[in-house]
Amino acid sequence: MGKGRLEAFSDGVIAILITIMVLEMKVPHGYDLKALRPLIAVFMSYVLSFIYLGIYWNNHHHLLQAVRHVNGRILWANLHLLFWLSLIPFVTGWMGENHFAAIPVALYGTVLLFAALAYIILTRTLIGHHGRDSTLAIALGRDFKGKISLVFYVLAIPLAFVNSWFACLLYIIVAVMWLIPDRRIEKTLIP
Repeated sequence: MGKGRLEAFSDGVIAILITIMVLEMKVPHGYDLKALRPLIAVFMSYVLSFIYLGIYWNNHHHLLQAVRHVNGRILWANLHLLFWLSLIPFVTGWMGENHFAAIPVALYGTVLLFAALAYIILTRTLIGHHGRDSTLAIALGRDFKGKISLVFYVLAIPLAFVNSWFACLLYIIVAVMWLIPDRRIEKTLIP
């Protein structure tokens, strides 16, 4: 099967998720800057989640540029990733509305952890379909950034119950690590 429908569907889902998140931010009833103060936590959680969804969108795009076609297993692996990404608006809203309380921050990290695992499953499924000597397999190599991201999420989830701001700092560090698109694929595709 061609990969075009998978790309278009994934792009649409991620665009809808971003739209849902922004629509969840309620307009304040006041007219001065003081009316925005209660929304600071909501806005901060939105920015972090927008960045995460942007990172997934960007890396998903690069990932699919390195493959030629897809099969049913890949479609399901992609849906698995989209499932976890679809929970981001919920945990974003809950975390922001509750000013980064421990349980919402831990659940946010849990969703990020499972989205990262789903992304790894998708990459492994793509590599399994295209072969260990494929462009994608060569480009991803040992995937150090992917593995260290998992470690940070696993550390941040229980840390949220000790200090939720330190847990959020780990989420931010992972986001900063991934903010620049994954150049491994670009370098492999362009000789």
